[in-house]
Amino acid sequence: MKADLADLQAFLAVARAGGFREAARVGGASASGLSEAVRRLEAELGVRLLNRTTRSVVPTEAGRGLIERLDPALREVEGALDVVNGYRDRPAGTLKLNVPTSAARLVLPGIVPAFLAAYPDIRVEIVAEESFVDVIAAGCDAGIRYDERLEQDMIALPIGPRTQRFAAVAAPAYLDRHGRPEHPRDLLEHRCILGRFPSGALTVWEFEKGEATLRIEPQAALIVAIGGAVDLAVEAALAGTGVYCLFEDWLRPHIDAGRLEPVLEDWWPRFSGPFLYYPGRRLVPAPLRAFVDFIKAMNKIP
Repeated sequence: MKADLADLQAFLAVARAGGFREAARVGGASASGLSEAVRRLEAELGVRLLNRTTRSVVPTEAGRGLIERLDPALREVEGALDVVNGYRDRPAGTLKLNVPTSAARLVLPGIVPAFLAAYPDIRVEIVAEESFVDVIAAGCDAGIRYDERLEQDMIALPIGPRTQRFAAVAAPAYLDRHGRPEHPRDLLEHRCILGRFPSGALTVWEFEKGEATLRIEPQAALIVAIGGAVDLAVEAALAGTGVYCLFEDWLRPHIDAGRLEPVLEDWWPRFSGPFLYYPGRRLVPAPLRAFVDFIKAMNKIP
C-alpha cells in the first residue's frame, strides 16, 4: 500500500481547516483538486477518512488516527527538506504570516520591502485577520499579535514599536458643534464610532491618567467591523460623524494635518507593542529563520 505524499498533505490540510473551501483558501489550491486528492487517498487506503456533510467535514476515527501520526511525520519531512535549503547561498521558499490589520498597516510596511530586497528568493504571503487563530492549523509559519493574546508554547520576538497609544479624535467641526469632552465620562453624551470584533463584541474604550483607569461604553452612531472596515470609520470621523478611537500611529497624519483633533489626549492609554510569534520547534523553516534574524538585526536583539 503506497499513498502519494501530495494526497496525504491535501488530506491533512482539509482536516486542519475543517473543510475543502477553507483549506483551498488558506493553501491557495482549488477545492475540487483537494476533494479529488482525498478521494484518491481513501480509495488507495480502502477506508473513509472524512465524514462530509453540507455544513462540515469531520475526520472519521481512522482519519483521526492518521492525523495523529501523519502531522508530526510531515513536519519532520518539511524540516528535513529545509535543512537542505539551509545549504543554499540564499534561503528560498515561502514565508506565510498571520497578522492583525493594524500590523499590516503600521508594522510590516517598514519591514517587508527591505526583507524582500535582502532575500529575493523568499516569497512573503500576509494573511490579515482579527480572529486569534492557531497559526499552524491555518497553514502559516508565524503570526503577529499583542502580548495578551499570544499562544502558549510559542517563541515571541518583539517587532515594531515597543509602546503604542490609543488615540481619541474627532473632526474639529464636530467638536465645534457638540463641545469638547473634558472627562472620559463626557463621551457618554457624544456620538461615537465603534468597532465590532469577529466574536461579535463591541469595543470598550479604556482611558488612563495617573493611577486612574476608566472603561467607557459609549453610544454608537456608527459600528464597523474591526479590520476590514477601519478605513470607513476613519473617513466617517473626518466627515464629522463623531468621536473615534484607534491606534495613534494610524491617525497621526490626520492629526498633524489638522483634519482630526485630539480628544482627551492626557487620558490616552499606552500599551506594549506587538510580537512575532512562532512554534518553538527544533527545525525552523529557512524563510522564517531568515525573517527572525532580520528582525533581530533591525532591533539589535542578540
